[in-house]
Amino acid sequence: MAVAFLSAQRSKDPNSQVGACIVNAENKIVGIGYNGMPNGCSDDLLPWRRTAENKLDTKYPYVCHAELNAIMNKNSADVKGCSMYVALFPCNECAKLIIQAGIKEVIFMSDKYHDSDETTAARLMFEMAGVIFRKFTPRCNKIVIDFDSINSQPSQKLQ
Repeated sequence: MAVAFLSAQRSKDPNSQVGACIVNAENKIVGIGYNGMPNGCSDDLLPWRRTAENKLDTKYPYVCHAELNAIMNKNSADVKGCSMYVALFPCNECAKLIIQAGIKEVIFMSDKYHDSDETTAARLMFEMAGVIFRKFTPRCNKIVIDFDSINSQPSQKLQ
């Protein structure tokens, strides 16, 4: 889950930073992704707004979700039988992709849109397709990355 959260930091979305990490049966990473604009589409030219009079002036018609990007960025032939760690419970469109890709388990951190039609549909499709979904229970609430540690002196010199 930490890798999913770390990849989310790459998102330029000012409101929602979501990351996803796909692992195989050996818990080796086979794909990561975050929510962002499609390849070749400028993050600076397309809108990041959540609301507008015209839907085309919002981010929703354009943004690729973290789940889609993780599947597309996979480093293996397929992700069949893999598990996906994702910061936010998938929407219905991502659920379709997850099912079609053959991912068998979804581990999510937040389900803040639990009562929305999109997540209700996603849960229904996961249940019908036999995709296991469960809330992640962290062992700790915070992970600190100390970038200065690389410069620290070793306690013993290598012989």
